[in-house]
Amino acid sequence: MAEELRIDEVVSIPLAEVELRTSRSSGPGGQHANVTASRVEAVFDVEASRALGERERARLRARLGPLVTAVAQDARGQSRNRELALERLAAKLAAGLRVRRRRRPTKPTAAARARRLEGKRRTGERKRSRGRRWEEDR
Repeated sequence: MAEELRIDEVVSIPLAEVELRTSRSSGPGGQHANVTASRVEAVFDVEASRALGERERARLRARLGPLVTAVAQDARGQSRNRELALERLAAKLAAGLRVRRRRRPTKPTAAARARRLEGKRRTGERKRSRGRRWEEDR
């Protein structure tokens, strides 16, 4: 297995900065689940990371908090759950580091305004016609 966790094309984190905790998995599994610690929790301390720059750390702190965790207990074996937990941690970190594009404010087009007003006119007409019908039935 690689010695670092690849987050995106540019960023990667040494596995030494990721704490892996194991515990017994919940749910069914019979005797096997009762004796093996197959659940894996991957914990990444954003503050203590030396692989990230200050901007990246600040972005992660703001979006995900000081500790980022990912848990896996899907598979029967600990090694597979370890892989899954690391994949999930990498996905969380990638989402937290992603720079969102700024929205460019736009104005509705003339055709969109016309469609909106036409729809409002139709709705008003429909409601006005309801009132007349009700009066006639009385």
